[in-house]
Order: sequence, then C-alpha cells, then structure tokens
Amino acid sequence: MYKRILIANRGEIALRIIRACSEIGIEKVAIFSESDRGSAYLELAD
Repeated sequence: MYKRILIANRGEIALRIIRACSEIGIEKVAIFSESDRGSAYLELAD
C-alpha cells in the first residue's frame, strides 16, 4: 500500500482525492501554482 501520494490536480478533483486518502490513512502532498494559493484543497493536504 502507498504511504504518501502527490496530488497534481486542482479544485474539486483534488478535494475528492484528498478526502479519499484521508479515509484510508495515506499522507497527502499537493503541488500548486501561485494562483491556487489559499484554495480549500491546500488546507486539507498534509
């Protein structure tokens, strides 16, 4: 099983991935552009 996942998606898709990873205990790492700073999905990522 994976221990950590890199999320390169944005917005709603990233939120869905992050929530699914949280449910099964996988660490989440999100990459983002400057225009995405402050987005909801970034606050949920590890």
